[in-house]
This record gives sequence, structure tokens and C-alpha cells, in this order.
Amino acid sequence: MKNIFNMKGASLTLSFVIVASVACKNDFLSVPAPGALSESLLTNANGVEGMLVSSYGILLGRGLTNPFIGGSTNWLGGSVQGGEANKGSESGDAAVMNAVMRFEMSPTHQVPAWKWAICYESISRANTVLKNVDKATDMSAADKTRVKGEARFLRGHSYFELQKHFNKVPYIDETTADPAIVPNSGNVWTQIEADFKFAYDNLPETQAAAGRANKWAAGSYLGKAYLFQKKFDAAATLFETVIASGKNASGVKYGLAAKYNDCFNAETENNEEHVFSVQAAANTGTINNTQSDFVLNFTQNAPGAGCCGFFQPSFDMVNSYRTDANGLPLPNNTYNDPANAVKHDYDIGSDIAFVPDAGRLDARVDWVAGRRGVPYYDWGVHPGKRWVRDQVDAGPYTAKKFQMTKAQFDSGFGDGSSWTKGYSALNYPMIRFADVLLMAAEAQVEKAAPDLAKAKDYVNLVRARAAKPAGFVMNGATPAANYNVGAYPAFADQVAARAAVRMERKLELSQEGHRFYDLVRWGVAKAEIERYVANDVKILAGRLGRITFVTGKHEYWPIPQSQIDLQPGILTQNPGY
Repeated sequence: MKNIFNMKGASLTLSFVIVASVACKNDFLSVPAPGALSESLLTNANGVEGMLVSSYGILLGRGLTNPFIGGSTNWLGGSVQGGEANKGSESGDAAVMNAVMRFEMSPTHQVPAWKWAICYESISRANTVLKNVDKATDMSAADKTRVKGEARFLRGHSYFELQKHFNKVPYIDETTADPAIVPNSGNVWTQIEADFKFAYDNLPETQAAAGRANKWAAGSYLGKAYLFQKKFDAAATLFETVIASGKNASGVKYGLAAKYNDCFNAETENNEEHVFSVQAAANTGTINNTQSDFVLNFTQNAPGAGCCGFFQPSFDMVNSYRTDANGLPLPNNTYNDPANAVKHDYDIGSDIAFVPDAGRLDARVDWVAGRRGVPYYDWGVHPGKRWVRDQVDAGPYTAKKFQMTKAQFDSGFGDGSSWTKGYSALNYPMIRFADVLLMAAEAQVEKAAPDLAKAKDYVNLVRARAAKPAGFVMNGATPAANYNVGAYPAFADQVAARAAVRMERKLELSQEGHRFYDLVRWGVAKAEIERYVANDVKILAGRLGRITFVTGKHEYWPIPQSQIDLQPGILTQNPGY
């Protein structure tokens, strides 16, 4: 079990009315309304710090909405919508997710409502901290400033999530009248920037616990906000500072972890590569502290696991890891050509003899996807069909990046108190240093005076780690596949540099919930999703045949109808819905 925030007496699980916490009472009744907390509980150090810890806790997405898709990982909205994976399992299992994958959500669909609720609950908690922190007489000025910085960081994160998903949302802060009527007339980028800038300017470099946001996490997030708005020069300048001087909350200078899988390993997390991570703990007496977003995504019927086979990497994603003789990605998406595609159990409806693929592959593929014939951590060699619920429906690959080893389950990193062993203490890194390097590379390519040499160097730093044999998946004493990862020579021009940076984000950050939002901000979502579907539908026609992406509509989710009904004439629906 991990001590996430190192705060005695503050293991609070608090819940508030979404958007505004209103405590109505009659003249003769002085009892606070259900769901409200009296001010006396909040206007002291323990109350403020406890509410702040609760603000971190909601990042897990537990206790308020569907626990498997409401948190910060965005495995469904970011990765599945982005074509990195299929929803997986059988088509009728958790069918509410199919509409997300197929871009068939309506304003009354559950998933947008869940995401909206989680984000505004997080904002409500952060605002409650900001309303009360200055009233605490037993806190130092320095502690109050730190708490404000953390609360504004968390609020900035939640509005960033809302901005990515809904584009136009109501902005509510600690000064907003309660209750308030707030329209969603424009984006909230200005407010997001202000929150992260305050946090960057006021948070300390180091914190008392690894799970807290620090100055450099805020700086990295601010740079990401610039990037999403195409403020490339500002992003490039800030990322240069983060790369040169950034440290994690424990004071360790940012760098790439020794091995790729060290970033997704419960025993090596909160390392030098974790800029900011959602913290999880197991065996605390409640599964609300565990990393539950990925609980459905373990292999089906692996020894001792039992469930469930969701989040299955796509053929397009696995094929992307094919490399040429120089160890570089295949150009112009030719990795899906029949001569190049990874030959791995394509005849998914039969039990024909398996012949391992001998072609050149980027070594990261076997940390991203469970593939037939390749060891799946210490659970044994992946047998393919027997560990997949329905190959015809979702393909032969299984999620691997955010799953735990058998030894870790057995030693207490997993929580076996519920119906599955999928609940775990595995953190989710919302921003890794590799992500920072690749965002910096993108900013260098796109800024007014591009620096393609610097962009190449950043990309090659990420690729150099992937090329190290010490990080390969091994089958006994030999590599599990023909791994070949090389470095880029000088980029010929800005077009080539842009393609290389974007491809590297796909390979490095696969299954981490970033892909769809990248495609949208690059303006290529329709083309990329249609290309992915055209390839995978040849094998998975039943699941993917109905996917249609409409430009001008599907870049964002519908505003939940339940919210519009609460404020008729105030909230407006997104185009196309």
C-alpha cells in the first residue's frame, strides 16, 4: 500500500453538489443540508488540506459516476476514439461504450454526462479550497500560497479536460455567485492558462509527497495549453525551461526512465519521468483508492485474472510499429500494406498453427500490446485466442501497458477484495517527460522560426531509449521479436519533421489517452480515423463497419442534455447534435 499524499488525518472522501455546493436551511433549522460541509470544518489547516486531498482523489473518477471510464486516463475517449484500440470484449458487453467508439453519442448518452460530472466535481472541490484557505488562521502564508497553487493546478486540469471534450463550457470559479447562471458562450483557454500560470509562479519545486503537483508540473501543463492553442513560440520557450530545469515533486531532475516499461510499472513509478501522475493505492480497505479506469482491461482468462478483455489494441496500432532497415517507421502509412503488416494471427476465426512474425518491429510494441507468442509479463506466453473474449469482434491483441505482473498482484500491489484482480496500485502518468520532449519537438517544428535540428534531437532522445536491448521484452534469453529501432537523420524539411514528430507521439504514447485529442488539434481527425477504420474493418467488419466521422461535429462530445435542461436558454448545444 502506498501513502499517496503523506498527510495524517486527511484521508477524506468528500462529495459536493455538482457545479455549486448549496446549503439551504430553514430559519429555525441550523443543520447543514445533506452533501454540504459546515464552514467550521473547512476553515482550518486540516479542513483545507483534507479538501485538497479530496480534490486529488476525484482524478481517479471513483464514487461519482461509472468507475471504469470517468477518470483522467481517457482510455475510451482518447485512445479508442483515436483508433489506437477497439473497445474490446464482446459487442454487447458494456455496450454504452460502443457509441463512443462509433461516434454515435447523443446529448442523452451517459458517457458525456459522466465526464461532465467528474470534471465539475473536481472544480467544485478546488473552488471550495480556494474559498476557505485564507480563513484558516492556523496556516502559514507559505502554506496558503502552496495550497492555492495546487487547487488552481487541479482546477486547470479539469477545465482542460472539459475544453478537450466539449469545447464550450460554463466557467465557474471561487468568486462565482452561488447558485449561478453561467452560459457556455466561448472556450475557457484564458482561464486555464491563468490557473496554470499561477501554479507555475507560486508552487514550490519540491513537495512533501510525490503525488502533489509542483512548479514544473504546472509549467509542463501550461506549455501543453499553449500547444493546443497553437501558441508555438510560447510553448517552445517554456518547454526549453522545463527540459533544462524541471524536477519532479521529490526534487529529482526530469529525465527518461532507464526502460520504457519503468513508466508503467507499480514498482518504479513516480520516477524521474513522471511529471504528474494520478496516484493509486491498493488494500486500503476501499477500492476507491485504486486505479480503476483500467480494471476491465486485463486479459480474459489469463491464469488467476478472470476478466475482462476490454481496450484491445487495433491492427493499425500494432502495424504502426513496423520499421525499415534503418529502424525507422515505415513512411506514408505503408505499414498496413499486406506486405508490411504484422503477421500475427490475422486468421482470427481459426486455430491454425501459429508462426511468429519475423519482420522488424519497434520494441515498444510488446509493452503496448499483448501479442500471441510473446510473454505477457510473468503470466506466461500469450496464447492469443484463449486470452481474448471474442477475436472476431475485437481482434487478437490485449491491453498490456497499464496491467500488473502476477508477482505484483501476489505481493500486494493488486486488490483482490472485489470481483476481479484488476483493481491495482498502478499510477497513471498524465504527463511524462517523454511527452514533454515530444511536445517541445512539435513546438520547435511549428514555431515562427523552426528549429528542425532541435526537434530531431528531442525525438531521437525518445527513440534511443526504445532502442536499448535492456528494455526489450525477452522470451527466455533472446528478444521476443526482431526488434530494430533507429535514430532519425536530419529532417529534410518542415513537412518531414512534422510527420516524424506526430508519428513518434503515436508510438511513444500509445494507449495513454492522448491520440484523439492530438488528431483533433492537428486537424486530421477525419482522415486518420477513416484510414484506420478502412484497414481494421477488413477484419472486424461487425464492430467497425458503422463508424462515420463528421467534420465539425465529432471533434467534440455533445453537451449533456441533463445540463441544458437545468439551464434552459442559457447552455447551448454543440454543432451537429
